[in-house]
This record gives sequence, structure tokens and C-alpha cells, in this order.
Amino acid sequence: MIEYELAGMDVADVRFAISPLNELTLSLRTFRDPGRYPVHLPWLRRTEQARSTLDVPLLRALTNDDMWTPDYLSPRPHAPLTRIDDELATVARVPVDRVLDDLRAIHPRLPEPLRGDPSARILEALRDYWRTCFVPWWPRMRAVLQADVVHRGQVISAHGLAAMFADLSERVQLKDGVVRMRLISDARYRRSTSGEGLTLVPTLFSRAATVPISSSEPPLIMYGTRGVGTLWQPEPRHSPGVLTDLLGATRAGLLTMLETPASSTELSGRLGVTPSAVNQHLRTLRAAGLLASARHGRSVLYLRSELGDALVTGSGLRAVGVDRGAEDAAHPGPGQFGQEA
Repeated sequence: MIEYELAGMDVADVRFAISPLNELTLSLRTFRDPGRYPVHLPWLRRTEQARSTLDVPLLRALTNDDMWTPDYLSPRPHAPLTRIDDELATVARVPVDRVLDDLRAIHPRLPEPLRGDPSARILEALRDYWRTCFVPWWPRMRAVLQADVVHRGQVISAHGLAAMFADLSERVQLKDGVVRMRLISDARYRRSTSGEGLTLVPTLFSRAATVPISSSEPPLIMYGTRGVGTLWQPEPRHSPGVLTDLLGATRAGLLTMLETPASSTELSGRLGVTPSAVNQHLRTLRAAGLLASARHGRSVLYLRSELGDALVTGSGLRAVGVDRGAEDAAHPGPGQFGQEA
């Protein structure tokens, strides 16, 4: 059993954070036993080709049959929304002795891909894994994680800290100022959160709750998030019927979604459409003056233009001269103007 003594029953001593590196690391469990994580099978199928280009033996070796992962690859996030580049930079500074100690904690006899000094190879493999299998899907993943954090805050506000901890997992309990967590492993320690606080990190890749194996690690509980069952369902394409008839369902769905800026990779994940198809539709909508675009870092963000806003709203349909009769005459059907991707 792991026990964290809260430094006073103060809500300020407990905070939530989302960690892309934790998700990246814990997702490696699906490499070893996909059947234990059936909710993620659609994602595994969609990323199968991308994973074939990765150093799979090394990535697979970062877990064991008990689904443990090295503590140094699950650092406590220092901000509510951390960046993967910042977390990987932290990992790059971990001394090799610490890396090897954490690897031996899950593999008493190191498998071949982890022998020698594997630090740089692990970092490179994780970067490749993030770029190919996470970047297109991260906005969707992050949205589910953020929704969970909002829910936990509401539980605290309505029912208190103890109720929130009890709702994290049947293994977690807050009693008399001590957070107790029952583990399957033999790991046991008790430590205070004084001066450090307790960080709670929702994850999509755990069905229960987990903590660092070592008592020297900062107080941290990773727990299974709510709503994971909806993660890989294609997002409904809600749009006015007249807009669908005019543009086709995919383009109408894109135009409806782009009330707020989004990248093509994010839109691809939300719609369940290939990135190349999404880019083709975005180019067409932009050429028609319905979208504006701007570069943001390495991504291009798209947003409805004033004309696009007008087209989506009912008043706008009249303003740009679109009515059902004129539309039918100009465009016999969606098959001619907007093929489904």
C-alpha cells in the first residue's frame, strides 16, 4: 500500500495536470497486450502502418508483463497543460545511472534493446512514436482528459475531497488526511506531500490507478479517465441540411466545425477522415472564400471566413443569395459538388 499524508486537508494541496509524456509512456502497454485495452483497438488499427516504421522492440521493452513502466518516463507534470517537448527535454537530462536503475526495476535482466546506455535511443524512439502515432490524435485525447479534470473539480466543489478520491478508483481512499492506495505489487511506502503537494494525472491508458514505484518520486497518482469509451468514435457531422446538400457532408461538417481554429490533423481525427482527404476539402473551401488560414508554429490553422460564417447561419444563407430552388438548379446533387471522402 502507498500512503500520501496530505499537508492539511486543503484543496490547494491537491492539483490536476495533463501530461502528454505520461500518455505516450502508458500507451506502450498496448504494444505488449492489445487485448487488455479493447477500447483502443480502433486507434491501433489506424496507426498500424505508422508503427511499422518505429523501433518496436525497444518501445515494447519499456513495459513488462505486469504492465509496469519506468518511473523516469512518467515525471510529475509541473503545469496543468504541459508540452511534450518540455517533458522530453526533462527526460534527456536524467542521468544514465538513474535510467538504468528504473529500467532494472521493471526488468531485473535487461532485454537486449535496453542494454548499454539506451538513453538517447529511448528518447529518439519516443519522439518518433509521438510524431507518427500521437500528433494526429492528441487534440482528441486532450479534450477527453480535460473534460475529466473539469468533472473532478465539480465533484470536489459539490461533495468534497474524500468523494473525489473515492471516485478515482476503488483502490484509492482518503481518510484522516491520508490518501491510501492499494496496489497489486509489493511496493509499500508512506510519505508526506508537504512542500510538494499531490498531483493527480488522468490517463487514457490505465483502467485503474497507479503511482510511482519509488518513494523518492514526487507524490503522484495516475488514474483512468472518464469518457474513454467515446474516444475513437467519429464525431457527428452536424450541419444544416441545405449546407450538406450544397457542399456534401464532409465539407459541410468541416465548415460547421471551423467556428474555432483547428489544424487538418485535428480535423482528420475528429471526423474519422484521412488527412489527405481533409486537406483536399480544406483547399476547396478556402479557394471558394469560405475559410481563412494562418500558420501557427509547424501547423496551419483553418477558420471560417466572414462568408463562411454567413453561409452557416440561417440569415447568412439569405444574405449570400442561397435558396433551395436556386441551389437545386445550380448543383444537381452532392455527388457532383462534394464527394464523400
